[in-house]
Amino acid sequence: MEKNKRIFEKNRFDTNDCQVTMKAVVTTGNGGYEKLEYRDVPVPKLGPNEVLLQVLAAGVNNTEINTRLGWYSSKVTASTRSLDMKEDEKKAAEESADGGWNEATPFPFIQGTDCCGRVVAVSSENDKKLINKRVLVRPCMRSQGWYSLENIWMASDFDGAFAQFVKVPAEEVFPVDCEWSDSELGTIPCAYGTAENMIHRAKVKKGDHVLIAGASGGVGSAAVQLAKRRGATVIAIAGKTKLEKLLEIGADKVISRDEDVLEILGEKSIDVVVDNVAGPSFGKMLKALKRGGKFVSSGAIAGPLVELDMRDFYLKDLTLIGCTAWDEPVFPNLISYIEKGEIKPLLAKSFPLEKIVEAQIEFSQKKHVGKFVLIPPAIDDIDKYL
Repeated sequence: MEKNKRIFEKNRFDTNDCQVTMKAVVTTGNGGYEKLEYRDVPVPKLGPNEVLLQVLAAGVNNTEINTRLGWYSSKVTASTRSLDMKEDEKKAAEESADGGWNEATPFPFIQGTDCCGRVVAVSSENDKKLINKRVLVRPCMRSQGWYSLENIWMASDFDGAFAQFVKVPAEEVFPVDCEWSDSELGTIPCAYGTAENMIHRAKVKKGDHVLIAGASGGVGSAAVQLAKRRGATVIAIAGKTKLEKLLEIGADKVISRDEDVLEILGEKSIDVVVDNVAGPSFGKMLKALKRGGKFVSSGAIAGPLVELDMRDFYLKDLTLIGCTAWDEPVFPNLISYIEKGEIKPLLAKSFPLEKIVEAQIEFSQKKHVGKFVLIPPAIDDIDKYL
């Protein structure tokens, strides 16, 4: 895999009569839904050690929306909801060159971080055993090896799964043997991988009291299951209408997000906080940690700027753990959990790929528990695409 993100030619989505094309959603730049174009683009051509997947299902994530909006730009200080961003921040995000994970986002490109697919072509004889296998793609790729935290992400740094086909490095596909539907498998990679990475890094163990913020979202609901799988006592924070569902998937205690977490739990009551929310509740969650506790984060959907009382941090010997690059055991662990029946998919709703705007609008309303999935158009004759 290349050391840095891939370079995209400006005309790579141009088509002519000689090219075989597929349906895809192309994100043309930072901005609103008008930047999502459903159209014909060339089927990817394989490079060395790559495989071509027919996309069976592609999950919808905050990541795709945030990248399109330019929220990852350092100029943006508001929450991830576009309506919460000030007009000057919206403009700065749209004009910024630092709106992607690592460098400038490679517009125009195809988003789609989650992929359940079937291998239909390979470039290496060594990978022929993968043909016709149903697989999940590990979207977070450690581009300089496992001894470096440098990473690139499918659908943030190179073309993703909002298409009928996607190409990926052969080493990043993982066959999975289970009875789950394609849509159910499409809920897994980004959300469950991010959650497992946080729980792995925080070394959650049996008997720990784990507080999970944003527990009804894709990452949060995955974290509830994954922490319970390790024997932890789980306290979940979410909107009132979603609390019953969180009890059903394993939470031991639930707290409405408009309640005072510290007042309910008390200080020094929690071993690990798993958070991708941040915002105004950050300080209280820090106070809830026991001496020697761990705060692990993978996001900041309620706002990236927080108040930190350094005395809470150093006088209690706390550990703050940031998580973007996934560790090596994370994705193989998830595949084993699926095949052993140790976790369950939380599929909220499926949409046809061409309904991506409708899916992202409903996703942003945050009324669901679990994940939304997009389904590309069916393909009757694979051979005509190869």
